[in-house]
Amino acid sequence: MAPPVFVCEAAQLARDLVTLAGAEGHHATTVRRIGVGERVDLTDGAGLLAECVVTAARAGELDLAVVGRRREPEPGCRIAVVQAILKGDRGELAAEMLTEVGADAVIPWAAQRCVARWRPGRADRALGRWRSAAREAAKQSRRARFPVVTEQASTDQVLGRVAGAALAVVLDPRAGTALAALPFPASGEIVLVTGPEGGISPEESARFAAAGAVPARLGPTVLRASTAGAVAAALVLSRCGRW
Repeated sequence: MAPPVFVCEAAQLARDLVTLAGAEGHHATTVRRIGVGERVDLTDGAGLLAECVVTAARAGELDLAVVGRRREPEPGCRIAVVQAILKGDRGELAAEMLTEVGADAVIPWAAQRCVARWRPGRADRALGRWRSAAREAAKQSRRARFPVVTEQASTDQVLGRVAGAALAVVLDPRAGTALAALPFPASGEIVLVTGPEGGISPEESARFAAAGAVPARLGPTVLRASTAGAVAAALVLSRCGRW
C-alpha cells in the first residue's frame, strides 16, 4: 500500500528532519493513527515530494526523517477545466473528481444558466469549499502537484483563457464531433468548458466559438454537469500520454 500524503511547506521539505504539526499533524496522529517506523510522504503541492519515515509520534505531531526527495516536473500539456458553478455540493464533487483524475486547473464559472450563484460576501466561503475538496482529493490520490482552483470567473475572463489556449473545447452533447476524434496539441494548455445544469446558453456558445473554441460531445449519453468535466479530462489526459 502506498504511504499517505500530507502537506508541508517547501522550506520544511528541505530539512532532513521535519516535524508535522497543526491540522496535518492532528490528522496523521489522531485520525490515521500513524506510528513510529511507518512511511509517510510530504509534499508542498507544487511538485516537491519528500519520502519520510516516522521517528517519533506525539498527540498532534510526528517527527519525520527524510529518506528521499523527488520533484514532479510540470506537464508539457496542461488541462484546465472551466466548471460552471453547480447547486448543492455538486461543485465540490466536481472539484474533487477533477483533482483525482489529474486536472491542472479548475476554474469556477458564473455561467448565464447557473442555478446556484456565489453572491458577494459568500463567494469566499463557497470557493473555500471547492479548494478544500481539491486539496483533500489531491492528498488521497497522492498527487505531488495540486491543481489550482482559481477565483470565480466571469464569461469574459473565461473567453480570455480560451483565446490563449492551445486547444479549447466546449462540451456539448449535441455537437457533431466527438471529443476523442479531435487532434490534440503536444504541448500548451487545453481548456475544457463544461456548463451548468441548464446547459451553456446560445449566446455563450457563440462567444466561445468566436474566441476559437470548438464544440465536442463525449459520447452517446448525457452526463451530469458535475461529472462531464472529469470524464473529458480523463480522455484528454489519456490522449496526451499522461495516463
